[in-house]
Amino acid sequence: MKRLVNTLAIVGSLMLLNTQTNGHHAFSSEFDIDRPIRLRGTITRMEWVNPHTWLHITAAIEDGTTQEWMLEGGTPNTLLRAGLTQQILLPGTEILVRGYQSKDPDCIPKCRGSGRDITFADGSNIFMGSSGVGAPPEGFPDDNDE
Repeated sequence: MKRLVNTLAIVGSLMLLNTQTNGHHAFSSEFDIDRPIRLRGTITRMEWVNPHTWLHITAAIEDGTTQEWMLEGGTPNTLLRAGLTQQILLPGTEILVRGYQSKDPDCIPKCRGSGRDITFADGSNIFMGSSGVGAPPEGFPDDNDE
């Protein structure tokens, strides 16, 4: 009987070790609050995946070139409740995204950031970010400059 209990305990332990766990990262583990970004560009793709959405844009850079960016947003459910839908975030839509750059050096392999909010051509603005652990407080560094 003792041998059966030990065997079951070992098998149970191995099963627990083999289960998939879903951890959630803190904002500061991937993004730098001291590197705010303002990207004006065109939506190329929107990924509605959990646990975070990803907005892909081609951003115009000051020197006249473009860069491909992928910007992490809140969960699909959060964005849908805020009013962002697949019909609004269509490829080709011109937008301005404010957010924070990732800690990846030199945009390798691709420029990444955490999107905070989106401003559309008509001037309407909508929050796209996450309010998770370590996310920046309300406001944006240049809010007083506008």
